[in-house]
Amino acid sequence: MKQDFLDLLSPLSVITLDEMSSIRLMNRTDQKYLATEPQLLELLSMVKGNYMVQVVDGCRYSYYHTIYLDDAENSMYLSHHNGRLTRQKVRVRTYIDTETSFFEMKFKNNRGRTKKKRILLDYADSFNQNAAVELFNKFSRLDVPFNELSPKMENFFERITLVNRDKTERITIDTGLLFNNFGTELKKEMNNLVIIEVKRDGYSYSPMVHILKELRIRPSGFSKYCIGSAITNPDLKANRFKIRLRKIDKMINN
Repeated sequence: MKQDFLDLLSPLSVITLDEMSSIRLMNRTDQKYLATEPQLLELLSMVKGNYMVQVVDGCRYSYYHTIYLDDAENSMYLSHHNGRLTRQKVRVRTYIDTETSFFEMKFKNNRGRTKKKRILLDYADSFNQNAAVELFNKFSRLDVPFNELSPKMENFFERITLVNRDKTERITIDTGLLFNNFGTELKKEMNNLVIIEVKRDGYSYSPMVHILKELRIRPSGFSKYCIGSAITNPDLKANRFKIRLRKIDKMINN
């Protein structure tokens, strides 16, 4: 299936990582969608002429690794599960292709806007759980209202990044998700699931949103940390995620 995706991406014009760094969506709106790999094949066959694809070292795929931290009560997970509008997330995000890692803190306010603070991390420490804890202790003065954080879960995934020709929209397409829970030692692959996120400048016209509607792919929230935690830790409260989890299970096994 991956080769099929690459075949459809190959005719697209390319944009480099350096060129992508100049694209700043100052009044950004985000919307996520869930799809299957066959649907992604259809989608990629329809984007030619409207989108460029990001390349890193000549590759149209990028590889990511993330470690998520939380406290002993899983407060960040529960804030999201319980529908709190203001919430935080703490993670170490690693871009494997470029061997670049960041310690990141994301803050979402009650208006749905997300702000992110991040600190460059030595790549050698990026897979080290203890290093993540030490970083939190060092930078916890940056308004994260939790103590005694520890690594809870990690994930791996592959990402395709598209940008429209007006450079007012960025599309990320994540496939090949794998979750590993440090506490329960349970692993879960999500083959066949595709996470699409449309990030655009305000409400500017989006060819991608039109394509998604045509393919009957509807908006659907998805937090990698929360969903990954819920499916790898049966002791976590997950009532509000049950409908979404059933939908995901159906998509994975279809």
